[in-house]
Amino acid sequence: MRIIKNLLSACCLILVMNSCVKSINDDLSFVDAASAPDKLSVMFDITQDNTGLVTITPNGEGAVLYDVYYGDATTTPVSLTAGMKTTHVYAEGLYNVKVVGHAVNGKKTELIQKLTVSFRAPENLVVTWAIDAVNNFKVNLSATALYETAFKVFWGDVPNEPGQPFLEGQNVNHVYASVGAYTLRVVAYSGGAATTTYTTTVNIVDPVLIPITFESATVNYAFTNFGGATATKIPNPQINGINTSANVGRMVKNGPEVWAGALLTVGGNIDFSANKVFRMKVFSPRVGARVLLKVENLTNGGIFFEKEVTSTVANAWEDMAFDFRNINTGNTYSKVVIICDLGTTGDGSANFTWLFDDIRLTNQMPVGFLTLPVTFDMANVNYEVTDFGGTVSVPATDPTNGANNVKMTTKTGGAQTWAGSTIGAGFTSPIAFTATRTQMSIRVYSPAAGLRVRLKVEDRTNNARSVETEAMTQAANTWETLVFDFATPSNGTASMNLAWTYDMASVFFDFGNNGTGSVFYWDDVTFLTTNVIPNYLTLPLDFQSTTYPYPFVNFGGATATVVNNPNPSGINTSTKVGRIVKGAPEVWAGSFIDLVNPINFTVLRTFKVKVHSPRVGAKLLLKVENTTNPGQFFEKEVTTTVANAWEELTFDYSTIPFGFYSRVVLIFDLGTAGDGTANFTYYFDDISLN
Repeated sequence: MRIIKNLLSACCLILVMNSCVKSINDDLSFVDAASAPDKLSVMFDITQDNTGLVTITPNGEGAVLYDVYYGDATTTPVSLTAGMKTTHVYAEGLYNVKVVGHAVNGKKTELIQKLTVSFRAPENLVVTWAIDAVNNFKVNLSATALYETAFKVFWGDVPNEPGQPFLEGQNVNHVYASVGAYTLRVVAYSGGAATTTYTTTVNIVDPVLIPITFESATVNYAFTNFGGATATKIPNPQINGINTSANVGRMVKNGPEVWAGALLTVGGNIDFSANKVFRMKVFSPRVGARVLLKVENLTNGGIFFEKEVTSTVANAWEDMAFDFRNINTGNTYSKVVIICDLGTTGDGSANFTWLFDDIRLTNQMPVGFLTLPVTFDMANVNYEVTDFGGTVSVPATDPTNGANNVKMTTKTGGAQTWAGSTIGAGFTSPIAFTATRTQMSIRVYSPAAGLRVRLKVEDRTNNARSVETEAMTQAANTWETLVFDFATPSNGTASMNLAWTYDMASVFFDFGNNGTGSVFYWDDVTFLTTNVIPNYLTLPLDFQSTTYPYPFVNFGGATATVVNNPNPSGINTSTKVGRIVKGAPEVWAGSFIDLVNPINFTVLRTFKVKVHSPRVGAKLLLKVENTTNPGQFFEKEVTTTVANAWEELTFDYSTIPFGFYSRVVLIFDLGTAGDGTANFTYYFDDISLN
């Protein structure tokens, strides 16, 4: 019926065409006389993208209609009028495509044409794989290709491997069970029979890495021996003391070379970015044996760094420390070299046999107990400190005296406000503080004046028992001796308790500020057997110092300065005094000065101030405040009894509540506005606690 309809359509088309001519010819016998379609053919156009899309175009003479049978599972043909084409998606294979041509009178001719659909093999196969940065037994892989539909990877570590499928853009990984060389294959599939294969060899190794412990069963500790020495991994023959591990390294030094030793090449460059102190456990045959630890560049032996340490015990394990803090981290190093008794020819005997183990990097040299004073000058004394919070301390030479050894501490950029350094492991005996001997001193070479330096002492067995105090630098780039009085503890810290033991000290440079890379030199940490007047702002205030300023802060219209004594007579013949000129507008105009540490009111609670007043009956308000909490204060007011002469005023602070008071405030004639004249000019001196 469908064919009849199509033929009728074709006939109607012919009739319409004939109706357009002026002379109507009703004779249709020529239609019946038409012959069957002849010279049938079919053209196939197969796309080259492995989709299986085929364009089919039938041709022939005398055919007005074509039926195309695709030859696959599709049973219903598609009908095309002459000149038309059809498309169809095929799977890869061989097909018999049948074309039936129909003439206008219903006559037909058939043609069967073979169609071969084969997909092209994938092209431009790129496989990206790498050993995992964390797990040396893990391989990460991905792939790309043109004309592929899927991938499979064959890792090569099991027989009859089915392969792991994955798609482009997908990452896959595999963990090998053991070291070895494995044939890795990646197959790119086209969607048909054509494939493209990538093959490579993956070498799974367990490289030597820092720390070197000799405990891995898969690591090949392949020593390179030289000069007559032989190093090997062996079971630990001395499982005792600080080393109970199962395996160690052993070096036997023979002749002929005095530099005989061995090296290990590690997997990758040694990371010195944070840790620059090597530690190694060594079992030496004798006291005084020397162990050289050296690192070298992989390809250039001229790039190296080395340190030598002498054994202090014989036939026992000790943990040696090699200070690499001055290594040039701009270079790369991947060889670890060990030479025992450099300069001496070995004989291969027990006297030239060393055990070594646990080669590791740390950020701290070992510390030892010290005896005050700490001078950094004595040979064979371990003056190492423990840095924390972002400080870095190293031995250094006095910047003004090349013969003097000091410590140099850098408060690195971004270091914590509380960054500091603990001196050694503590002191061999407690600091001998008493009620009248409460001070220590440190010589400091500071980059700037006005920087706070805090010193903390504590019980090394109980750090809850501590006391802290501060001094302030008075000069830049010159040596000065800072005095720390623990009788005046820092704001917010515990008071000194003479019943406690203090046998450890820590120093904090530029305390309270983050690090900016400032460098401090320091020396001669000393306990003072006799208290002295500290060289920073503290009580008593006598205004005689020429090394540091008296930074008054004025308010309300008053101005305080240090001037020459206008009347050096009577009870005050000193050369320098303080002066306040009270101007307008505020009746509460005055000045204050901040001390480095809070005032110690534990025992003494009476203030005395020498005053030179312009008139009898002038009032002086003496007030103390907490610098971080001005709401915590105490004040007393006393009236002058003489004019234009020195007198000593006494202020009773016996009822002052506990607090941290380090600000001293002076207000003359509170409640009266000053005019800045001589009648409102006051002199004061020797502010002391009694």
